[in-house]
Amino acid sequence: MTVMAEHASSQMSVDTFELIAEYAAQVDETVRLEFIGGRIEVKKVTDGNHGEIAMWLAFRCKQARPELTLNTTAQGLKVEAYRKGRVRPDALLAPVGHFSGQGDWAEPAGVLMAVEITSYDSDTHSRDRVEKPKAYAEAGIPVYLLIDRDNFSVVVHCDPVPEGKYRDVHAVAIGSKVSLPAPVNIDLDTEELRKYVD
Repeated sequence: MTVMAEHASSQMSVDTFELIAEYAAQVDETVRLEFIGGRIEVKKVTDGNHGEIAMWLAFRCKQARPELTLNTTAQGLKVEAYRKGRVRPDALLAPVGHFSGQGDWAEPAGVLMAVEITSYDSDTHSRDRVEKPKAYAEAGIPVYLLIDRDNFSVVVHCDPVPEGKYRDVHAVAIGSKVSLPAPVNIDLDTEELRKYVD
C-alpha cells in the first residue's frame, strides 16, 4: 500500500514523515511505515516463515562472524541520496553495539549489509526489487541481500555506486551455496531455507 504526499509537485518532509511514523507506531505496534522516493509505504507484518528465515540468517552470520550482529528488530535506517528516505529493513548486519544510542533512524555508515525477505503482497516487486536496492546503493551500504521467496532465489547485490545501483547483482536458487562478498565475507548454504519457502 502506498500513500502519496499531499501535493504531487512537492514531497513530504522527512520530519513530517517521522512524526506520522511515530504516531502510527503508538496507535498500532504492528504498523511499520517507510518513506521511499517521497512516498509513505506500509510494510506488511511478517509471517512465521519470514521470521524463521531471519533467525536462520542471524545464526549463520553470528557463527561465521561473532564480532557482528544481524539486527532483526526493524531498526530504522536513513537511506537514499542525502538521507531523505527512511526504511525498516528486515535485518541489518553491523558490528556488535553499532546501533546503540542511534534512536529510531540510524545512519547507514558502518552497516555492512541490509537484508529484505519478500512478503507475499502486491508491493513486493516495487519495494524489495526496485526501490530498496536503489535506496541502499545511494546510502552506500556495501551489500544488499534479498531472500526472494516468490522467485525461490537468493539475490546478492554488491559494489554500490552513488547513482543508486549495485554494479554486481547475482542470484542463486534457494538450496544453493552463495558467498556474501567483502566486507561481509560469509558463505551460506541455503538448503535449509527450502522448508520455509515451499
